[in-house]
Amino acid sequence: MHDIEPHFRWRDLYIASEDERSPFFGRKYSEFYFANKLYNFYLHPQWDEFGSSTLYAKLLYVEYDQGYALIELIGEWNDALHNDIMFLKREIADALYHEGIHKFAFFCENILNFHASDDDYYAEWAEEVREEGGWIALLNTRLHVEEELEEARLHQYLHFGGAYNGIQWRSQKPPVIFQLVEAMVCGAMGRLAG
Repeated sequence: MHDIEPHFRWRDLYIASEDERSPFFGRKYSEFYFANKLYNFYLHPQWDEFGSSTLYAKLLYVEYDQGYALIELIGEWNDALHNDIMFLKREIADALYHEGIHKFAFFCENILNFHASDDDYYAEWAEEVREEGGWIALLNTRLHVEEELEEARLHQYLHFGGAYNGIQWRSQKPPVIFQLVEAMVCGAMGRLAG
């Protein structure tokens, strides 16, 4: 796990620790000191801790004018034991929402498991962003994670699975990824309305 770095090819475009509007502004990182752990496994020191003991993030790109954020996740998303959605919503999403972000894309290849609890935070978050014309999308979820999300009926609040998987995002620029996800979400919402 300690070898898995957050995506770094967009650092010439955006660095969250240098963005005064970012919830991670002012963070300092080490390339050598490993402090964060997922159970007994150390994580690369570039991942950001935000209150969860099993889920970590990296805010890769934010475009305030268009109101979107691209965020990479790693670990176990465990609402049942650790209420990870509360930490994700309160510590990252709410801070960005107050800065005008209402469209969230999460890269989830490194989410190893998902364990559901109640859906209150998801419902609250989805309602907030939809009022602003926004959305929440989970990209490239593993099949078993997708099944767990579906069993928890989170498709009411999040866009995931199907077309949202298999996106080759690492070789693209952030605006291209945003446009792709925005088109997919708008297409899905159009099908639901029709």
